[in-house]
Amino acid sequence: MDITYLLWLQDLRNGMNDAWTPFMEWISYFGIRNIILLPVFVYWCLDKHKGEFILAAWKISQTINSIVKLTACVYRPWVRDARIIPAGDSIKTAGGYSFPSGHTMMATPIYGGLATITKSKLARMFWVALILITMFSRNYLGVHTPQDVLVGAALGVLSIYIAQWMMNYLDRKPEKRGLVMSALFAAGVLTMVYVTYKPYPMDYVDGKLLVDPVKMQIDAWGDAGGLPVIALAWYIERRWINFTPTGLNFKGVILGAIGLVILAFMTECLKDPLKVAFGQHLGKFAYQVVFFFYVMILWPLVLKLFSRGSKS
Repeated sequence: MDITYLLWLQDLRNGMNDAWTPFMEWISYFGIRNIILLPVFVYWCLDKHKGEFILAAWKISQTINSIVKLTACVYRPWVRDARIIPAGDSIKTAGGYSFPSGHTMMATPIYGGLATITKSKLARMFWVALILITMFSRNYLGVHTPQDVLVGAALGVLSIYIAQWMMNYLDRKPEKRGLVMSALFAAGVLTMVYVTYKPYPMDYVDGKLLVDPVKMQIDAWGDAGGLPVIALAWYIERRWINFTPTGLNFKGVILGAIGLVILAFMTECLKDPLKVAFGQHLGKFAYQVVFFFYVMILWPLVLKLFSRGSKS
């Protein structure tokens, strides 16, 4: 049934001469590369607590994705059925295992997190629509089955609920912050150990390994490795910086925009140099350190210093 659905979408795509393909590729690209700028802006400029919630939900989701994906080890649709031909350049960014969809598990906690903190019903519908479009784009491009995206969305929603429970728990018992952060730290580290030492299938086709387990481990070190880093950065910020979001005034928006431009540059340019400097596994982890220390420590410190300057 799932392959039949993908073949139907493939026929639809071919019949339209790939008219929708560039848009679907853009939706997928934004969902994995630029989407993170949204909760970072919330954290810096709108509501620190809500920004922390969405960032935590994102990293919890990425950790769950690593555990499930590298436990199930499900091959991509075109491996299961050679009639599936992914659209455009999507096959180049869709390596590794298929289940659950990583793009969906990136989009759901972020778009869904934004939906939970938005008061406007129309805005909530917009964020939910973006989740659904992201899910559909992965099927339309032929890189994921329906069960990949449905389970990915369900696990993303679970991540939102876990993050909500965690934040509500800390609101009631702020003295337990150290315990919660320690739990996040341990969960991330244990996941990294698990994906590194567990066995993987070693299936070959025409002398070529279908999925390189080392590459999957490297990706997981980036996904799950962010969980202990965000816990540590969160603790440092609350303990020694404790900044206040700028608000949507002119100065605050400009400072937030400058910070996002720098972050976008870092996202594009730092990953490869860090891999060269520290190796594949540690390079992925080092990027998480740089990312979260910039987002939760360095730029909040800049915002705090500018806030002091405006009051003096």
